[in-house]
Amino acid sequence: MPPMKHPRVGEVRPSQVIFSYGVGALVDLPHLSVLVMGLDDWTVDGGISRVIDEERLLRAVRAQLGSQVQQLLAPPALPPGSGPVDPFSTLARIGIPVALFPRWMLCPRCQQLSPLSTGLFTPKEDPYHPDRTRYVHSGCEKAKEPVVVPARFLVACEHGHLDDFPWVEFVHRGPTDCATQLRLIEFGPSGEARDLVLSCDTCKKTRRLSEAFGEEGRARMPQCRGRRPHLRDFDPRGCDQQVRAILLGASNLWFGDTVIALAIPTESVKLAQLIESKWTSLQQVPSEQFITLMRAMTPNPFGDFIGYRDSEIFQAIEQRRGQEQQGEQDDPADLKGREWEQFAHPASHTPSKDFRLREVAVPQGFDPRIARVVLVERLREVRALIGFTRIDAPGELGVNPEDSGQRRMPLARRAPTWVPAAEVRGEGIFIQFDEAAIQGWLTGATTERRKEQFLASHTSWRRARRITPPEADFPGMRYVLLHTFAHVLMRQLVLECGYNAASLRERIYARGPNETEGRPEPMAGVLIYTAAPDSEGTLGGLVGLGEPDELRRHLQTAMRDAAQCASDPLCAEHEPSRRGTTVHAAACHACLFAPETSCERGNRYLDRSVLVPTVEREDLAFFS
Repeated sequence: MPPMKHPRVGEVRPSQVIFSYGVGALVDLPHLSVLVMGLDDWTVDGGISRVIDEERLLRAVRAQLGSQVQQLLAPPALPPGSGPVDPFSTLARIGIPVALFPRWMLCPRCQQLSPLSTGLFTPKEDPYHPDRTRYVHSGCEKAKEPVVVPARFLVACEHGHLDDFPWVEFVHRGPTDCATQLRLIEFGPSGEARDLVLSCDTCKKTRRLSEAFGEEGRARMPQCRGRRPHLRDFDPRGCDQQVRAILLGASNLWFGDTVIALAIPTESVKLAQLIESKWTSLQQVPSEQFITLMRAMTPNPFGDFIGYRDSEIFQAIEQRRGQEQQGEQDDPADLKGREWEQFAHPASHTPSKDFRLREVAVPQGFDPRIARVVLVERLREVRALIGFTRIDAPGELGVNPEDSGQRRMPLARRAPTWVPAAEVRGEGIFIQFDEAAIQGWLTGATTERRKEQFLASHTSWRRARRITPPEADFPGMRYVLLHTFAHVLMRQLVLECGYNAASLRERIYARGPNETEGRPEPMAGVLIYTAAPDSEGTLGGLVGLGEPDELRRHLQTAMRDAAQCASDPLCAEHEPSRRGTTVHAAACHACLFAPETSCERGNRYLDRSVLVPTVEREDLAFFS
């Protein structure tokens, strides 16, 4: 399945290549469905992919994918200000390689279903309007060259494999020698599987599509072939799973496995900060003369080092190399640890162009529970894509790298030397909870009972998804409290202040004293920040809402609204499920749930009753 030879078939934003349409994802175009190919097919040389410097994130990626990873690269894109592009030039081929998938197409007029390999459908290209690229059925008996559409059904498994729906085997209930000619006939206006019948014109056999769905339907499906269409091969390890039928465009067809870090300056000297921020590009500088040569080039890669002599720059690079050799680095798996040190001690932070903090007073009336409020006036988030999963999101498998690594699909056939990344700039509000208040609440008898309920629900959830061991990776009630508080506050900011719901994001810092493992202090804090790739994240509006009087009003309103829900009393009466369907208590779409891109854990581990009294219970609230 080679990548498409068309100059272009559509457009997506660079950030979407990380968030929505990464390697292995399906992109739904007006007339086609295409699959983003693996990194082996990407063209990133020639300066069309910008290097993203963030050493802490690069070390975390290396810890999971191997030391051969050398760079974080932005997706290939046209240079800024390039203007209109000749569709027949080489610039028109800059972008992300894709291939047609699924390979089966359906004529909506005569209902013939056939793979592209038969030649039944003819490609039609329009280089000046790439979105009009399509396939037509030239020999259709009911219309003149109708545009065909991709087949709406695929099969996938929990190990990340994806394949075309086994149409021929399905209608014949097994392997066959029939010279098959298929039609997908729709009886009824709903478009659901129960109204679709697959028939073979040759042998007249038929079968309803509804028989492929559900637990009974899955038992009838064949074993997974281990197909990896984004790599154009089959998994050499094979696969022991049975495939499940899935709709084209289903939300659980692709989940990006990403590593996220905030750009935190680790040096107090300006030159050392610059070296640290660009270490990915500077670590291979061989000599002072090399710096002199590069500064004479256009564009100058050392443009940020104006005012420093070449000898000073090279000496700082050598000093940074020495620190690496001596092992003076953070734990690459503990990205939040260094961030917490900066937020919890803002007076000692080192300001930079991407990181600036300002501590303000705690809102009146909340000081017994909240210890510190810090306004993050400048913030840069970098996110790297290290793989993807299907059916279950990486966060559902666990926060530890080993958990998601069990089912993570690789980005390339060989160990990659680079991974795609994206950076966004924004601002935020950091709220640190009082550790003594947290400890007092955690040791209460009602909190302990609630913890047992959440643990049982967590175990059932993982067991239902065959995640082992099922009782591992439970975040605890500290996380439930902080997570619920973050959702309540985000919802208030969205409802009253005009922010787009998906433009706000949470970052939870939850680590108990018994989890510090030699680290200086436990963590109990929440960062609400804007990290959208548009202007909404950099207008200063969120920082303005963090001033003491404004924040006090918003916290009061948020707590008042959290006490009641439009779905009460049903919402307040909801207990953590023991059937493996949900892992939340008093929470629903009407009160706490946030967009998928805003929440760390997929709207799990939420409970309004841990924050404030509800109509169901009053003995669990952290805020009276």
